[in-house]
Amino acid sequence: MNRRTASSATVPDALRNFQALPDAAFVRLPVVCALFGISPATTGRWVKKSLLPTPRRLSEAITAWNVGELRKVLRGEAGQ
Repeated sequence: MNRRTASSATVPDALRNFQALPDAAFVRLPVVCALFGISPATTGRWVKKSLLPTPRRLSEAITAWNVGELRKVLRGEAGQ
């Protein structure tokens, strides 16, 4: 499987299930980038500007965003 096919197959599945996730769930960077149509670098800039909520460190190697907080941003409510 080439790189484009692998990333295309992963992100749509996460996005397809996003509405079914509970507000307490967490999603990783590729889902956040796809939800807002932004790059990883822009995601970091938006977090610094409080346009996106701060991600949480779930373990040493895993950082993720809370689904409920992302939904507030998608609805136009303030980040954080």
